[in-house]
Amino acid sequence: MGNYLVGMEAAWLVRDVGEIDDAIGVAVSEAGKRLNQEDMEYVEVEVGATGCPACGEPFDSAFVAAETALVGLALEIDIYNADSEEHASRIAKSEIGGALRDVPLSVVEVFEVDGEDDE
Repeated sequence: MGNYLVGMEAAWLVRDVGEIDDAIGVAVSEAGKRLNQEDMEYVEVEVGATGCPACGEPFDSAFVAAETALVGLALEIDIYNADSEEHASRIAKSEIGGALRDVPLSVVEVFEVDGEDDE
């Protein structure tokens, strides 16, 4: 059994917003609030990054049109005692998906971590 860090992305919809920074703030706040209601303070939430198609430089993953924003959130969760990377992915998606119902989620990376840094 191993310990894993699972990175996921979520697509968060924010309505009645005009500025990218406002949309990002609302999305991170709402996601954090829903996770905290489920006692999941251990999930890290931040705005995701998208690479520029022209230069490759990363920028905030958010788009606003018609006062509606789609914000890409990056979520990280530590999964302990999983059988494999796939098992850790399923656990993470189940845990976070239960708190963030109706939010599209996908696993983007899974890293095995050594047991010495566990709390």
